[in-house]
Amino acid sequence: MKILLTGARGQLGRDCQAVLGARHELIATDLPEFDITAGAQVRDRVAAARPDVIVNCAAFTRVDACEVQRALALRVNAEAPRLLAAAARAAGALLVQISTDYVFDGARPVPQPYQENDAPHPLSAYGASKLAGEQAVQASGARFAILRTAWLYGRYGGNFPKTMLRLALAEPERERPVIAEQWGSPTWSWRLAEQIETVISAGATGVFHATAGGHATWFDLAEKFLTALAVPHKLAPCTVAAYPLPARRPLNSILENARLKQAGLHVMRSWEAELAEFVARHRDELLEEARAWLTAKGQTS
Repeated sequence: MKILLTGARGQLGRDCQAVLGARHELIATDLPEFDITAGAQVRDRVAAARPDVIVNCAAFTRVDACEVQRALALRVNAEAPRLLAAAARAAGALLVQISTDYVFDGARPVPQPYQENDAPHPLSAYGASKLAGEQAVQASGARFAILRTAWLYGRYGGNFPKTMLRLALAEPERERPVIAEQWGSPTWSWRLAEQIETVISAGATGVFHATAGGHATWFDLAEKFLTALAVPHKLAPCTVAAYPLPARRPLNSILENARLKQAGLHVMRSWEAELAEFVARHRDELLEEARAWLTAKGQTS
């Protein structure tokens, strides 16, 4: 198959390049060469490429920034998917749109998960913009697969585990408060890329949840990650109120991958198993990158 990948230089995009590029003809694109918010450019680029599938990994994911840059969030997270969906329909292509747990309000008691048919109710501008993107794709008439994921981490780009690693290396004796009352399913971007490929190869359509199995708090994730790396650290569980942020986050972000399991397409494992493999595969690279970052910032490690 010929696949057009947008957001190819992001965290998920980099892993999609490796996974999809190994099995399909891949056209990897990103800014500045392809602006998916520009209607004429989207129409012309897709018409020229004539892909079988478009995978949209591009998004404005800085949750707190979305609160003050709402127009930009809507343009990237809602209008761009609408444009891609229209172009996909014209080309007869499948559009794979990546969405988020933030379309839900998280009010459900832990550990009850959210399934695909549960009613969305976003708390933040980011969640609202991603839900608007889902709705635009669903209303487009294009064939689509929407994959909602959560708590992504990976080898590339910035993410929570890598931030905690830098903090621990910089000041191993300093106690760090980490939120322990938000729950979710930490998900490895490499495995999500493999899940995307499985959906594409099956020609599956509709809305799917795609996260690792089980659930954890941010404190659990940081503790297990740093322990697996054998990095000295001191963490203390804290409440959301003790760490205020501009955007409201769901307290319960646990998703159930019901439709992938029903279709026999599920490739995700438990979040603990995924994290262990991630560390085993990338330990040296993660430590080297973190130490280089600290050196560049003039901090000890």
